[in-house]
Amino acid sequence: MPEQPVLSVESVSKHYGALCAVNKVSFQLGKGFHALLGPNGAGKSTLFQLLTGLFAPDQGDILLNGISIRRDLPQALAQMGVVFQQPALDLDLSVQANLDFYARLHGMGKADIRARSTAELAQLELTKAATKPCRALSGGNRRKVELARALLTRPRLLLMDEATVGLDPASRAALLAYVHRLCREQGLSVLWATHLIDEAEQADQVLVMHKGKLLAQAKPADLVEQTAAPSLLDAFFHLSGDSPQGSFQPFANL
Repeated sequence: MPEQPVLSVESVSKHYGALCAVNKVSFQLGKGFHALLGPNGAGKSTLFQLLTGLFAPDQGDILLNGISIRRDLPQALAQMGVVFQQPALDLDLSVQANLDFYARLHGMGKADIRARSTAELAQLELTKAATKPCRALSGGNRRKVELARALLTRPRLLLMDEATVGLDPASRAALLAYVHRLCREQGLSVLWATHLIDEAEQADQVLVMHKGKLLAQAKPADLVEQTAAPSLLDAFFHLSGDSPQGSFQPFANL
């Protein structure tokens, strides 16, 4: 029997007035690192808000391991970890206090909280920072704390929404490498939203999103081959019908 998808998105749409931010998007994800590639304004963040239950879709459904977000949101979200684009730590609390608060919200007991937070912080080389206020940490280490927090509940699906925005190159590379390692070693499914081509080039699969529509889902090399393009960036422009000289400045910052 084929393995059940970790995430199934079934013809999901979301409108804001006359604007269709997500337009009948459908895809399935199994284990591995999946990059959601698109310029700013493509609909990636709106899609993440739908996946996390912050907004309800106007149509369609989203299932985590067969559990519908529409019908059983708490059970579905219990299998998901999220790192949002905007920082979401209480900067005046210590690293450990931030983790404790999140874990208690998820019903974890003290022993589990201590064991898992100790393990996650050790993996991310943040053990010595556990008692420090988050305000004292660098941007890269704050992101690591958010990742450790997302992993406390041992999710099947990890959502990373433009998680490297504002990080220096070394911190960005370290965070990306660690998440790839989680996929290999723990069989995690990751959906990594990005507008950076080099992050998408390392993915097992790339989902190309543009103006609210999902244009393609394939391995990076397959997208290049299918479009007869010299690079993944050129493949994106081929799929979207846009010119490299157009309005997609985030791609030019590589």
